[in-house]
Amino acid sequence: MCGICGLATSKLTPVDRELLRSMNDAMVHRGPDGEGYYFADGVGLAMRRLAVIDLVTGDQPIANETESIWIVFNGEVFNFHELRDRLQKMGHKLKTQTDTECLVHLYEEYGDDCVHHLRGHFAFALWDDEKKRLLIARDRLGQKPLYYTLVEGTLFFCSELSGLLDGLPRKPDIDLQAIDMYLSLQYIPEPQTPYKGIYKLPAGHRAIFSAGNLILERYWSLQFHPKWQAPEDDLMAELREKTREAVQIRMISDVPLGAHLSGGIDSSIVVALMAQSSSLPVKTFSVGFEEERFSELPYARAVADKYNTEHHEFTLTYGDIPTTLEHMIAHFGEPLADPSALPMYHLARETRKHVTVALNGDGGDDTFAGYQRYWLDPWANIYMRLPQWLTHNLIPKFVGLLPDRTGAPVGASILNGLKRLKQLPEVDKRASILRWGSYFTPMDRVELWKESYREHLVPGEPERLLVTLFEQMKAGSFLDRTMFADLNSYLPGDLLAKADRMTMVHSLEGRSPFLDHELASWAARLPDGMKVRGLRGKMLLRKAFANDLPPSVNRRGKQGFGIPIGAWFKGPMRGWAGEMLSEDSILSAWFKPERLMQIYNEHQAGKINHGKRIWALVVLGVWAKGNLSS
Repeated sequence: MCGICGLATSKLTPVDRELLRSMNDAMVHRGPDGEGYYFADGVGLAMRRLAVIDLVTGDQPIANETESIWIVFNGEVFNFHELRDRLQKMGHKLKTQTDTECLVHLYEEYGDDCVHHLRGHFAFALWDDEKKRLLIARDRLGQKPLYYTLVEGTLFFCSELSGLLDGLPRKPDIDLQAIDMYLSLQYIPEPQTPYKGIYKLPAGHRAIFSAGNLILERYWSLQFHPKWQAPEDDLMAELREKTREAVQIRMISDVPLGAHLSGGIDSSIVVALMAQSSSLPVKTFSVGFEEERFSELPYARAVADKYNTEHHEFTLTYGDIPTTLEHMIAHFGEPLADPSALPMYHLARETRKHVTVALNGDGGDDTFAGYQRYWLDPWANIYMRLPQWLTHNLIPKFVGLLPDRTGAPVGASILNGLKRLKQLPEVDKRASILRWGSYFTPMDRVELWKESYREHLVPGEPERLLVTLFEQMKAGSFLDRTMFADLNSYLPGDLLAKADRMTMVHSLEGRSPFLDHELASWAARLPDGMKVRGLRGKMLLRKAFANDLPPSVNRRGKQGFGIPIGAWFKGPMRGWAGEMLSEDSILSAWFKPERLMQIYNEHQAGKINHGKRIWALVVLGVWAKGNLSS
């Protein structure tokens, strides 16, 4: 697990070594155990190492036998023992016991298609000195990040945005269209970043830089068809075995290893399978809140007790959130308003005091349809077909009388979903994630932006993005197409970005068995009824592991990693929120001050719970402080 960066120039002249060192130094938290460099005419590669496997001979960059091919690598390849055996039988000589060395030899055999042989999470850069070409690639689902830009014939790339910016001759202009997308989605979707001309290499993509040209190619996409036809009992048995294997291969480590245990079924299944595969107690780590309705500690404790884990838990209070948030945003490098990043930041910090690697339940909702909106969608589709005098008048008036619960844990009540039906006429019916999860609707954003900025924005871009993804999948059910859109937007843009930055800021490696691409590919082909049934999701997963979990955990609905920000913004963080949204705040450069204060005042008066919207604005304000041009 590392951070990587580099430069490649079309002129094939020596690159600036000090500049590359500066980029690499900005990522020391991603790899405190060492650093490495490779320089040749036209290229410079660098990396920071967090030693997890092959602590003695695993330093990078790593080359082939003739030193004509060099690589820097971030991540883990979990099938590397199998790959080593295959490559040695082909006649390749490997000098180390690390997974990284396999890649240079796979490239010798398969060229750019070497990515198809990797099972794990990764981002890498491989230089072919004979052909004077650079290959960069990112794992299939986007667990590891990679940013890049082209400036006057030179390619810059880096694992983190802050490191990339350190290498550029000047800071790029801010992309306000990307900021508008953030206001709706709570993240900036791939390939955009908040800066013009800087991009994220999308998940499942590779890019080749040669003679000054950069060509992007998609090498993998999740397939939802054909559907499995086997009996449910057979599929349950197959699911148990595939999940068990995905967990077991992620327990390979030369350093202490544990698990994040949230109390939800996904992380609980991971811990159960770890305990069943280990002769020693599993180290588990959980975070909760003083506000009981947000805290999942009792459920996590039930799983820990069942498997006699070495359990560690702590309670998060509002504490010094402004300072913590500044640190978090510095490592994101861009605004990301998922409030669960805050508890994850603290959970990773506490976990790193005990272990270097932590397995988690990330991806279970995304691959097995666990989100509440998936079972709400059929009801919304019926709603969309009702006469407009109902959907535009009578029903919104009735729903408007219901208590606002946008600050409550996800899935706490169907009232939250019903309340959002008021927004449906504003958005395309296919944009499921916007339907149930948009922070600022299209009309909200019109009311928020100052006229001088709004006239330069293309309205409806977030909605258009999700609809485009929905329509890319030509066949399949509404659920299939919605999950495909989410897996190509929300998963890499929000969840995996959050997981990577909040663990790596503390030099902790996270591993996600449910995001194993073989398990995810298998799950995608399950019939809809084995994912969503009635008012519940993840049906086959729940049934397959029912006997492995405490009943209280298995029968729970989706809660999510929420935090009580609505209450905090009316209590201990009230003054700070008021400063961030005041007419003198940095946000007033873009947004109407009267609208900012209206949001704040409505929240304080208890008229509308704007907790998540205020959080999104505060996060944007913290990021903007260090990024708005003077």
